[in-house]
Amino acid sequence: MAGDRTVRVQDLGAGFGLIAGAANVIMQLSRLPVGHGVAESTVESGQVFRHPVKRLRTTVTYLAVAMEGTEAERAAYRAAVDGQHRQVRSTPRSPVQYNAFDRDLQLWVAACLYKGIEDLVAILFPDASEASRDTIYQESARLATTLQVPDAMWPADRDAFARYWKEGVEQIEVDDTVRAYLDKVATVAFLPKPISTVFGPINKFVTVGFLPPEFREQMHYRWTPAQQRRFDRIVTAGARVTMLLPRPVRNFPNNVYLWDMRRRIASGRPLV
Repeated sequence: MAGDRTVRVQDLGAGFGLIAGAANVIMQLSRLPVGHGVAESTVESGQVFRHPVKRLRTTVTYLAVAMEGTEAERAAYRAAVDGQHRQVRSTPRSPVQYNAFDRDLQLWVAACLYKGIEDLVAILFPDASEASRDTIYQESARLATTLQVPDAMWPADRDAFARYWKEGVEQIEVDDTVRAYLDKVATVAFLPKPISTVFGPINKFVTVGFLPPEFREQMHYRWTPAQQRRFDRIVTAGARVTMLLPRPVRNFPNNVYLWDMRRRIASGRPLV
């Protein structure tokens, strides 16, 4: 239940939010065109299985600049991302037609990112005021508009977003190709052994826990009440630890990647 606590985006635990990162990726790619666009992408520099560290930097920097950067910084990052997206489009051999500049698909991806923020607020700040939740929602429009989505396409308020989300979830579909790709993401198969061997099962458990039931079903993941209770204990403990941290530590790595982006702009280095 909402309370009267004022919460800002900078108060959220960016590091804590990363544990739900794979779940959010699954949600984004649960639209067939998005899923195939990523799974089939020939943009070598953006492939998580070849450049996991660079892919993390690109994604987290996008979140940071969209939510906390200036208009000029967002414009610069948009131009850099556009250069990558121009190469992502279906071919005659693709089973699904897609184009990374599709505004409807970009809106869906942004909506998934906001859904992750909304869940983070609920976990860390259950007493956040309605005004704070509304402000964070309106600011989250930049997750879409930092790409090609016009502001008018972002649902007007949280109630409108809830309706959009419900309709969007009804359209999700994951086929065998995308499911295999996403399961590797969930098990961090892109990391070298023995890291992936040790942390893969743990990350997959947390990932499945963060997924709404409709997405678990598409991924063919089983989830029991006992697993839910264990997941709840882990998330509660993680939230308590997170809330003990000073804000700069809690906001890591977003603050570091935002600083790095500004350094890259100043030195003329590539942003992605």
